[in-house]
Amino acid sequence: QVQLVESGGGLVQAGGSLRLSCVASGRTFSSYAMGWFRQAPGKEREFVAANSWTFSSTYYVDSVKGRFTFSRDNAKNTVYLQMNSLKPEDTAVYYCAARSGGLRIGVQDYNYWGQGTQVTVSS
Repeated sequence: QVQLVESGGGLVQAGGSLRLSCVASGRTFSSYAMGWFRQAPGKEREFVAANSWTFSSTYYVDSVKGRFTFSRDNAKNTVYLQMNSLKPEDTAVYYCAARSGGLRIGVQDYNYWGQGTQVTVSS
């Protein structure tokens, strides 16, 4: 069982930055693929970025490439999402997710989810 706790959301003006954090429980953290997803009001949850430490791969949705950076610190069981040049359309609840195995981008592929953290970008 893996428990995930996100933090770091908030209100920021367009063009600003935020860094989200997600702390995971469990002793085999490095073996999990970790993902960030987001859900805007009235919309389905969507993939943002994911990383597999085992396979040394990171993948981003096109809309955040060059602006968001995924990183992880296995010693701290923590993953981060550095978000720069934020836009109003980035406004959403951001979720951290984990799965055993390789990197995937589908919501249905992840077994464990955090409670989410709100990110609001004002214009």
